[in-house]
Amino acid sequence: MSSTISKPKLTQANSKSTSGRLFFLELSGGRILTANPDGSELKTIISEGRQLPDGIVVDVEAGHIYWTNMGSLKANDGSIDRADLDGSNITSIVPPGGTFTPKQLQLDKNNGKLYWCDREGMRVMRCNLDGSNIETLLDTSQGDSRPGPDATKWCVGIALDVEGGKLYWTQKGPDNAGRGRIFRANLEMPTGQTPANRNDVEVLYDNLPEPIDLDLDLADRMIYWTDRGDPPRGNTVNRAPMDVTPGTNIVPEILFPNLMEGIGLVLDLKGRRMFFTDFGGSVYRANLDGSEKKMLLFAEGNLAGIAYAELPVAA
Repeated sequence: MSSTISKPKLTQANSKSTSGRLFFLELSGGRILTANPDGSELKTIISEGRQLPDGIVVDVEAGHIYWTNMGSLKANDGSIDRADLDGSNITSIVPPGGTFTPKQLQLDKNNGKLYWCDREGMRVMRCNLDGSNIETLLDTSQGDSRPGPDATKWCVGIALDVEGGKLYWTQKGPDNAGRGRIFRANLEMPTGQTPANRNDVEVLYDNLPEPIDLDLDLADRMIYWTDRGDPPRGNTVNRAPMDVTPGTNIVPEILFPNLMEGIGLVLDLKGRRMFFTDFGGSVYRANLDGSEKKMLLFAEGNLAGIAYAELPVAA
C-alpha cells in the first residue's frame, strides 16, 4: 500500500476529484443515513423498519453499500442487503436465515468477499459479493444451540488484514462483565481442520469490558475498537498493538472516553482520523491519536455501524 507510484499528468479526461462521505445505521428505526465528514448535509437514504441494521461497508468502485440486518435476536432470520449509494435498488443478497444475527461487516474487494460476525450464531462468516458461497470460518458454539445463550461465545466486531492473511474479531462477553476478548486467526482454514476445532486462534486481549466494532491501521500495526461496557475502561474508543504476544497483558490506550455505549467505528487512514458512533445517537470524529475530538451529530436514534468513503465528484 505504501509503494511509490509515478503520478500521471492530470488532464481533463483523467483527473478525478473525490469527496468524503459518511454512511451510518440507525438501528431502532431501520434507517441508513449519510452525511458529510463534518456532519452537514445529513439525510436518510433508506428506511426499512425493524430489521435492526448493524454493520455497513461501501464498495465505491461498484457504487454499492452493503449492510447487515440482525432481525429478531431469538430467530434465525438475519440477512445482508445491498443498495446503490443513493439508497435505490435494494437487493437481499443473503436472505433471512442465511445467518443468525449478523453484526459488523467488512469488504475484501480484491477477492470479492464480504466478512461478518454472527453474534447469537456464534460464528465468523463470509460470502461472495453476490451472496453466494456462504462459509463459516469459525464456530465458537462448542455445541451450544442457536441462539447461543453464552455471551462469551458471541462474535461481534471484525477486521481484516488481507495482505497478512489474518482476521481479527471481538467476543464481547456478558454486559459489563469484563470478559470481552479480541482474537486473531488465519483468513483461510488450516488444512484438515473445521470451523469448530481450528488450532490457529489466538487471544490477543482479554478482560475487556465489552468490545464491539474493530478497525485496523496496518501501516502502524494498531487495532482500534469501541467498547460499550461500563466506565472507566468501557464506553470508550481504544487502541493497542496488533503484533502482541498472546498473554503479554498490554493495557490498551483509551483514546475517547464517556461514550453512551460505543458501537460503530471506521478509520480514515488517508486523513489520519476516525469516525465512531454510540447507541445514544451521536456521531464523533477524532484524530487517530485521540486529539481534536468533536461531536458531529447527536440525538439521531440508536446508532450502530458506520462507514467512510471517498466518492467521485461529478464534473
